[in-house]
Amino acid sequence: MKLLGGLLLLAAAGGGVAEFHDIAESAGLTHVFPNGGMVTKEYIIETTGSGVAFIDYDNDGLADAFVISGDGAPSRLYHNEGGKFRDVSEAMGVTRGGWGQGACAGDYDNDGFTDLFVTYWGQNVLYRNEGGKRFRDVTKEVGLAQDRVRYNTGCAFFDYDRDGRLDLFVANYLKFSYEETPKPGANPYCWYLQMPVNCGPRGLPFDRNILYHATAKGTFEDVSVKSGVAEPNQNYCLGALAGDFDGDGWPDIFVACDQTPSLLFMNQHDGTFSEEALLRGVALNDDGKAMSGMGATTADFNHSGALSIFRTNFSDERETFYINRGKGEFQDATLGLGMAHNTRFVGWGCTFLDFDNDGWPDLLLVNGHVFPEVERKKLDIHFKDRRILYRNLGNGKFEDVSERGGPAVLDVHSSRGVAVADIDNDGVVEVLINNQGERPSLWRQTSKPAGNWALVRLVGTVSNRSAIGAKIRLTAGGMTQYAEVRSGGGYISQNDLRQHFGLGAAKKIDRLEIEWPNGRKQELADQEANRVITVTEVR
Repeated sequence: MKLLGGLLLLAAAGGGVAEFHDIAESAGLTHVFPNGGMVTKEYIIETTGSGVAFIDYDNDGLADAFVISGDGAPSRLYHNEGGKFRDVSEAMGVTRGGWGQGACAGDYDNDGFTDLFVTYWGQNVLYRNEGGKRFRDVTKEVGLAQDRVRYNTGCAFFDYDRDGRLDLFVANYLKFSYEETPKPGANPYCWYLQMPVNCGPRGLPFDRNILYHATAKGTFEDVSVKSGVAEPNQNYCLGALAGDFDGDGWPDIFVACDQTPSLLFMNQHDGTFSEEALLRGVALNDDGKAMSGMGATTADFNHSGALSIFRTNFSDERETFYINRGKGEFQDATLGLGMAHNTRFVGWGCTFLDFDNDGWPDLLLVNGHVFPEVERKKLDIHFKDRRILYRNLGNGKFEDVSERGGPAVLDVHSSRGVAVADIDNDGVVEVLINNQGERPSLWRQTSKPAGNWALVRLVGTVSNRSAIGAKIRLTAGGMTQYAEVRSGGGYISQNDLRQHFGLGAAKKIDRLEIEWPNGRKQELADQEANRVITVTEVR
């Protein structure tokens, strides 16, 4: 039974373009999520939020939706009820307001239910999932309360020491307060196109990133200093992206940074990290310039077996696509991939998704300017703008198919976070987007593509229960795809923890190999396609 309709493929599997429509209103996602002024923004805190998340909090096999709000309004949790989303925020105990930023998910206590961490300007919150019946704020009791107001942004659960417990990384943007931040026009960092605008990030104080280690007592210990992640102190950090970028079996962290070099923390296997972004080619663009990085996502887009990194940037800067040449050595290949022409957009959320089920990850990014005031200039840059959809051609290049992607792609909003999930388990992913000052967008295609598919759900037993950091290698029809289970990423958002694979014409999976976060391997053969495959770690 279809949940919310099907989707359209305009050509055969492996060669189509999807047509997306926004069904948020009919699906029950009608609340407006404020994030500061829509005509003018006085402070930088109004510009950066907020993210979205897909999590199956009650283990019913359907991805539920969480939408974060700023400007004092409460964020909202919606239960997926097979055709509609119902607001269950109050019933589930998820009612906090404030300046919400991002979210990441993971079963931190290994009880079988996915927990939710939400970042704020102010104080973060960890919601413990109590049996899928209610969330409880356990921030203070597990040691995650902060001793001062912080501008927390991207986050990611990951097991950096491979002990079976999820640790937590939190990026910090800058130090902000209403009392000490200059007003628009107060100094050279408070002008844009000869207009006074909100100040920053240049001219505002830097802050440091945070790493929390999960203890055997079910609490978290701040190890930011001794692990090395607090050492860089001149970066404006936003999106956080976990992944094993050098293929050594230990998770690393990439951080997209605004107007400063991005960071790459390489896991040293001893509880410490070495910051190697410049050395490995992901700190700057190919001209040696620090970009205004916002969000970042990763995938094995070319079936090389290595994770490449895509980053969104500011207008008058092109997007940045770093190809992983192997062992965590990257090259800026944006121009050669066909992605150098969209320079008028301010990019935020981004995610890989195989919309046509051909086995080659496509790419979506959403946009929206930080300054509503740009509309006064009547230029080709806008506060509300369309989205960008790239189709992976399978030959090392991407094609911009935005103009053929349907009305949802061309709708204009000032968007921030984006997340994907197959909300009805029919093999086709849907898209959830947080729009500033509006209701969210929920994209659905109008009919189903011809390609076959598989959704892979992993359950850890020795490893962390969410299997975050697990690697999946799927071989079907002579093609081997590689993916990792990930918490956080994109722009301060959370995709469904289940991994979606398009299979093209292949009707079965020849081999499904799982490498669990602790390094153990498990293999299944001759699996049927077009279904959800659950794999539980063998002890």
